[in-house]
Amino acid sequence: MSRGLLSAAWSLWRTSLRQDRRKAVTALVLVVAGAAAWPLVAIMLRVLFEAANAGRPVAASLAGVAVAVLLIAGLTLGHFAHIAYFELSELDVLHLHQELMDATNGSAGMAHFEQPEFADKVRILEEDVEQLRVGLQAVLTGVGLAVAMTLTTAVLASLHPLLLLLPLVAVPPLLAGRWAERMVDRSREASAESTRRALGLFRLATHAASGKELRVFGLEQEVRRRHGAFRQDATRRLWRTQAVASLVRMLGQLAFAGGYIAAVLLILRDAVAGRRGVGDVILVITIAAQVNQQVAAAVGVLQDLQRLRSVYQRLDEVHGLVRAGERADRPGALPAGPGDPTGPAGSATPPAAPAPVRLRHGIRLVGVELRYPGGEQPVLAGLDLHLPAGATVAIVGDNGAGKTTLVKLVCGLLRPTAGRVLVDGVDLTDLSLPGWRARIAAGFQDFVRLELPARRTVGVGDLPRLDDEPAVRAALGRAGADDLVGQLEAGLDTPLGREYADGAELSGGQWQKLALGRAFMRDDPLLVVLDEPAAALDAEAEHAMFERYRLQAARVAAATGAVSVFVSHRFSTVQLADLIVVLADGRVAELGCHADLIAADGLYAEMFELQARAYR
Repeated sequence: MSRGLLSAAWSLWRTSLRQDRRKAVTALVLVVAGAAAWPLVAIMLRVLFEAANAGRPVAASLAGVAVAVLLIAGLTLGHFAHIAYFELSELDVLHLHQELMDATNGSAGMAHFEQPEFADKVRILEEDVEQLRVGLQAVLTGVGLAVAMTLTTAVLASLHPLLLLLPLVAVPPLLAGRWAERMVDRSREASAESTRRALGLFRLATHAASGKELRVFGLEQEVRRRHGAFRQDATRRLWRTQAVASLVRMLGQLAFAGGYIAAVLLILRDAVAGRRGVGDVILVITIAAQVNQQVAAAVGVLQDLQRLRSVYQRLDEVHGLVRAGERADRPGALPAGPGDPTGPAGSATPPAAPAPVRLRHGIRLVGVELRYPGGEQPVLAGLDLHLPAGATVAIVGDNGAGKTTLVKLVCGLLRPTAGRVLVDGVDLTDLSLPGWRARIAAGFQDFVRLELPARRTVGVGDLPRLDDEPAVRAALGRAGADDLVGQLEAGLDTPLGREYADGAELSGGQWQKLALGRAFMRDDPLLVVLDEPAAALDAEAEHAMFERYRLQAARVAAATGAVSVFVSHRFSTVQLADLIVVLADGRVAELGCHADLIAADGLYAEMFELQARAYR
């Protein structure tokens, strides 16, 4: 086994020890004892037949009892070990799930989520994490096989020096199995994109929310056709590789079969010549059969350990992509090594500054450029913008103009490729991000449908007050969703969504109202962000929501100097903002209040007139 396999096995073993040391050690002892029993069975069979042939009934009887005990041990200890390590395997899977979640969220920014490579590796990991259910068994079996093979080699050496070559004949099937598994692993990597797209189309075809459009636009056959094409592409790649891999494994097994037959014939020749007794013949046949089983088991263990190694390698690659995304979030920064508090020059990293208690100047973007990993063109370029403290700022522009990207930047979810984002003159990279985000209230267009009891679905917007019913009701009131509570069977205690057998099904507008309530949970934000917050609301509900938003913005502006930013395509609400930012091609095309921009007769006036014309 290569160092990578041993490293993966050791990592899993250490994880298992941390989960439950007693069960892990018990499982190891039982597996090793069960594996060692089989070579001892062969030895005692030799003693049994030689004693019987020599007319020593007592010795033959004792040897027979020993054979029976060892057979029982070999057949049963592994099952008892399974009882010990089954729960450990489940805990190991949960632990790796946690590691994957930690790795995915291991960066303050979100640049890694923009990389298709990251999505592919996470998708494969989601499948391969189940490998840990057999991974621990493979590790324990591998140790047991090592002990059994050592005993087997000693027995073979005692019979004939040439029989020491028999374990060497096991090398071809082991190498063939390793090569075959690598081929399969590379094929899975190559087909990951097709598999991911096929799964996406499968979810599209089986989700109730998308069913309406698929039927109205007659897309069912097209979705099935595309799903079939992606699935066939992935299957074709994997099938070809599996066929070649199976051939490689078979050739390795044939090489061992030749050595196995030669070993048996060698001892039979000596027995026919009178140089060996019947016990030796029985011993070599039994041992050779065990070596065959050991090689077959070793090939299986090797494949399992290679998959286990792939799990850890991909987990490391996910960590690497997250770190690369973090460097993209913080251009020019070189991350310190593990546990190293010093920066690239060896000087101590200065502590992050706390978020201000109150905004006095606002948020300023200076020469900001943002380019997603692998992107040819920047999403934002040369952006200079001042969002004054206490102001209500509307951001408008065509799709793809960079509106949501700008929101992510001021929230600290992305870091600019070039330029700076300043909060009251302090670079956002120098602020404590957890501290800054604790002062942000945000509602996004692609809000999360948290399937929790209604109280907690809203309360997570301010985690310390998760179950504070007055605070939750106040937030729902600000969002105009207080009437929603009365529509729920158990009020705020009503479970929401399909995860619960009795979960309430909500409309898109109701879910969005709860998301808005979540956004209004924090009482003292420095930044309030609403990104297309009315997408699922009707015009009347949207107008009422923005009236409440203006009151909320005025309240927090007076209390903390907060900047309130909202993104919207509806100009009837945009015109109420103190400052309107018009984005085009990743740049600020126009800036001003509604009256000034209309008077300028530019891009904003054109967009406003186009939308207003639709209502005349």
